[in-house]
Amino acid sequence: MTPETHWSARLALWAAVLTLANVLADVAIGSPLMVLPQLLERFDTDQAAWLNASAMLAGAIWSPLLAKSSDLFGKRRVLVGTLLVSGGGALVCLTASSLWVFLVGRLLQGAAFAAVFLTVALVLQICTPPIAMAVVGLVTSGSSIVGIVEPFLMTPAIEAFGYRSVFAVSALLAATAALCVRCLIPESPIRGSGRIDVQGGLLLGGGLGAVLAYVSLGKDFGWAAAGMLTLLAAGAAALSGWALLAMRCEDPIIDIRALTRPLLLTLAALVLAAGAFRSMLQLISLVGQVSPERGLGYGLGEGGPIAALFAAPSIGIAIGGISAGWLAGRYGPALPLLGGIAVGATATFAMLVGVAALPLAIACGTLLGLAAGAIGTSGFNLATGLEAPERQGTIAGLVSVVLAIGSVVVSFAGAEILKAHAGLETPPGDPAVSTAAGVYLYVVMAGLLFLLAAVPATMLAEKRHSCVPPVAGGQPT
Repeated sequence: MTPETHWSARLALWAAVLTLANVLADVAIGSPLMVLPQLLERFDTDQAAWLNASAMLAGAIWSPLLAKSSDLFGKRRVLVGTLLVSGGGALVCLTASSLWVFLVGRLLQGAAFAAVFLTVALVLQICTPPIAMAVVGLVTSGSSIVGIVEPFLMTPAIEAFGYRSVFAVSALLAATAALCVRCLIPESPIRGSGRIDVQGGLLLGGGLGAVLAYVSLGKDFGWAAAGMLTLLAAGAAALSGWALLAMRCEDPIIDIRALTRPLLLTLAALVLAAGAFRSMLQLISLVGQVSPERGLGYGLGEGGPIAALFAAPSIGIAIGGISAGWLAGRYGPALPLLGGIAVGATATFAMLVGVAALPLAIACGTLLGLAAGAIGTSGFNLATGLEAPERQGTIAGLVSVVLAIGSVVVSFAGAEILKAHAGLETPPGDPAVSTAAGVYLYVVMAGLLFLLAAVPATMLAEKRHSCVPPVAGGQPT
């Protein structure tokens, strides 16, 4: 096929279908949180952390193998398979009679995590670079608009049919997205060569999953608990084994020896920036639940206006991602990446005042969402543009995993800061989980991470002429 060189009705249809696939990722990972109390009651457990984190951790395990497979067997084919596996996982969750069966379903649902980077890799090979960058911004950020209306659509279904409705919707959405992708999206014309290093993929995915599980679940089970330390040690051993194997293997899942300086700078900027903006979005949601009448020095109130606070980041993500894609097609992705980091840093430090001022907090939430959209879109465009087309699936998967690692690690570090500054009189479950000093320290931490992310981003922007992919989509010139 001939790559699309300009916007058309056909390209708009492709973008809508691929956005639908990314909506599945949001629904599969996030929607079960809406029925978490019902799930805890249904399976007679208090392990909310496992129910919450299982799909995302599974996504980290799935990603390396799926990314490499997409380069060898075709992006569309692997994307369709990923959507069907996720839909099958939703059906397992729908019919699960025990907690362990339910967790198996969530493990399968976690495959949807790969939909984001698979759609990115597919877009890059069915469109010419300037158009592809804009479409990447649309498909990676457009799904956030659905996140605004999702609670209003899902709540009536949950009230009528219970927690199973979440998984029924997810299964139906997966089937619809898979059918649309198979029938309406062309297959990528570029294939890589070689084989899939299954052993390396399992070591890398399992190691990442174990380490992220320790970070995600440590506060619930105890950081120094024997089981958690064993999990951390197993993860570290698996990652070490993968690194040794990758240095000796002829065709590794990720070729460590081929990671260039610009790519490493991009990944460094992304892991720091992703952690900063995701942790700040978490803080805004916590502060929004605290009434200023409590006199804690922070708090944004309750009631209708708070809904605007929670909706603002999703609107910002859509605007930031789409705008960054459009700008990348004209000036390269390095400048939008740096701009997103600068906007995020500004909004973060403004939250030192915004934690007690609702209008400012809404503005900051919008800007943080804008930064998140710009950083994610620019990260995908920049990293994949630095690699040959036959490796773009693998690199897109690496970007997705790096974004997840930054988000998880820094969010839990922020939660520990709040916990360390909790007031003695704060009862369990109270949203006022910290003193004002803890909240301010949290904001400063996130702001400093943005500033650190700006260092590699600035280095990339200074050499932006070498970061723009050529028309053929290969190595930069």
